[in-house]
Amino acid sequence: MHPVVNMWNILKIFIILALMKSCYAAPAAPEAPAAGVELDPELTAGYIEGDMILNEDRNGLIKKTYRWPNRIVYYFINSNIDQEHRNHILRGIRIIEANSCIIFKEAASDQPYYVNVTSEPGGCYSYVGYRNQVQQLNLQNYALDTGCFRLGSIVHEFLHALGFYHQQSTWNRDEYVRIDKENIQDGKERNFNKYDKEIVDDFDEEYDYGSVMHYTSTAFSKNGKMTIVPLVEGAELIMGQRLQMSEADINKLNNMYNCPRKACPRRV
Repeated sequence: MHPVVNMWNILKIFIILALMKSCYAAPAAPEAPAAGVELDPELTAGYIEGDMILNEDRNGLIKKTYRWPNRIVYYFINSNIDQEHRNHILRGIRIIEANSCIIFKEAASDQPYYVNVTSEPGGCYSYVGYRNQVQQLNLQNYALDTGCFRLGSIVHEFLHALGFYHQQSTWNRDEYVRIDKENIQDGKERNFNKYDKEIVDDFDEEYDYGSVMHYTSTAFSKNGKMTIVPLVEGAELIMGQRLQMSEADINKLNNMYNCPRKACPRRV
């Protein structure tokens, strides 16, 4: 059933925005890119849906073999990343730890599997889920709180490494958004594919417009118009937020890894 579009839904969007501001610092006003020019480094890396490197079977969320063993994620931050940016990466890691039972540990030299955090040109991207080997997570160098070094973008990429797909790719997304193919850049249509229940799981959480894993409404737009049109009026105001994990993100992560449930998102 499609959600009802009425004044109550509009009010709910502004309530969500108010709650987000109560949990996080207020965001700076976003800059509007020129029409047809994609500036978001999560979308320009050239992988599936922009920033996801997938195993061939793509069963990242469903299969338990793609969960990190014992809820421990080993990582290594490359030495060419300066201390200021390193601290920002660690802050993103601590946010995930503060809102779940996931533990991040710096990889020892003999650790056979870990997330190799790099800062190469080419945008932000990550493998999806645990791979039992060294797996890259790239954060192209930007000034702090911009581009790949938005705190929410750091969290976004680490959630990919933990097994998350994008929210708008879920099996029932057509009940919540409409994909406007007329506005999608030529050749980018595959980035709007959706996965069936055998590949992704909502872990008992409803569709979340405010997920840190959701695209913006104009992702891969060729003309500045919406490519993802929410069926709840006003939801585009929070789609693509990169402030913090939403409550649904936190619940999904905790359900995925069988953690105790957390409440309001905690920023550290």
